[in-house]
Amino acid sequence: MSAAPARTGSTLLVFRHLPKLLLLFIPLAVLAEASHWGGMAVFAFAGLAIVPLAGLMGESTERIASRFGAGVGGLLNATFGNAAEFIIAIVALRQGLFEVVKASLTGSIIGNALLVLGLAIVAGGARRERLSFDRAAAAAGSTLLALAAVALVVPALFHLFAGREATSGALAPARLAALERGLSLEIAVVLFAAYLLSLLFSLRTHRHLYAGAAGAHGAGAGGVGRAALTLLIATALVAWMSELLVGAVGEASHALGLTPVFVGVIVVAVIGNAAEHSTAVLVAMKNQMDLALNIATGSSIQIALFVAPALVFLSYAFARGPMDLVFTPFEVLAVAIAVGVVNLVAQDGEANWLEGALLLAVYLILGIAFYFLP
Repeated sequence: MSAAPARTGSTLLVFRHLPKLLLLFIPLAVLAEASHWGGMAVFAFAGLAIVPLAGLMGESTERIASRFGAGVGGLLNATFGNAAEFIIAIVALRQGLFEVVKASLTGSIIGNALLVLGLAIVAGGARRERLSFDRAAAAAGSTLLALAAVALVVPALFHLFAGREATSGALAPARLAALERGLSLEIAVVLFAAYLLSLLFSLRTHRHLYAGAAGAHGAGAGGVGRAALTLLIATALVAWMSELLVGAVGEASHALGLTPVFVGVIVVAVIGNAAEHSTAVLVAMKNQMDLALNIATGSSIQIALFVAPALVFLSYAFARGPMDLVFTPFEVLAVAIAVGVVNLVAQDGEANWLEGALLLAVYLILGIAFYFLP
């Protein structure tokens, strides 16, 4: 009777520690940059190095949050799991790579909502007939994701209609750009306010919806201290590797024949999502589906309602000029599709492995479309 739990435990142990072998790519990335091995080598080594570092950040956060419920644990994991993506975006923002930044935001939203959640449901449902989670909490998360889609649609529609005025000569292009920057800034303020309200909802007024199951063994003071130190070191190394990664994006995308949008939406987003990938899958395998759902959807929500506005605010401090929130039509469509599919899966409070596989299928379809997008 104990053979199955033993096999599950060993599987979890291997899954948790295997990515740490990729830490060997940290010195290789530094060596490739110092020895001028080329942008492709630097991009590959730095990207592979960020994966285990992001995983360590997620693992450390899980230890720190082990004595709390799914709401606080999911929030902490999403926050520090998104730190890698945030750092990568800031480095790209400073270099004026606005299209890469916006593509990485799009990729993070659809990646967390489809790829991370899909993998978690497949892993958790492989040995169980169905997975259950709090329906009300899932509905609240789905609503916030819908707000994220609205925030992308409005600037894109504004650009479409106001762009016609610019094309006809009724509106100067410089004036159009100024209007879009102003619109983006004010939308960013609204999104940031909505994010603060979501924290009030999940951590105070309706925290019972996110209680989930607290860790069976809360981390002691020593464990929390070690986890915090690991978190700080991993964050510093991620910042270093991100600097190398972004610096090699142009040369690597050209060498691979990939567009900057595909690199941002798929490659950079998957690298930055490594922490959410590992942690959400691990907790789903332990049948902690509330926490897995909070990590996946909560991370998408945080990208849309916190990271995107924060990047708009920060862009005003850089010499390359402020960044707007005007995404391409296909990016807007991709986010809308992801939000709609997640709503379908989350509406009944239950999931099974097939629904997870369908989420992955939608992600693959969007990824293929981004690959062929000129």
